Amino acid sequence: MKLIIAAIKPFKLDEVREALTEVGVGGMMVSEIKGFGAQSGHTEIYRGAEYDVNFVPKAKLEIVVPDAIAEQVVETIQSKAKTDKIGDGKIFVLDVAQAVRVRTGETNEDAL
Repeated sequence: MKLIIAAIKPFKLDEVREALTEVGVGGMMVSEIKGFGAQSGHTEIYRGAEYDVNFVPKAKLEIVVPDAIAEQVVETIQSKAKTDKIGDGKIFVLDVAQAVRVRTGETNEDAL
């Protein structure tokens, strides 16, 4: 099993979720986060004063999938979240040692 963590632009979330459902993803966790990378924030003007916005809003997806569809999930996120502009996000893939469904006690891929 793989844990796929993706930070994407928030307005791309619905499009990514719909595409992931089509490729067989049965669930995911989503968090609103702030961060910076190459984009490194920007300057905004509010009531005539300039403010540095050092952290940019992102949506963080956490998805655990069987190894068999992990690459397809990564490709789907990448293609649907891409805007060709700086700040499109990052995707990380990690190995998962164990998963347990709390309600039933099912483990590993059965728990997904």
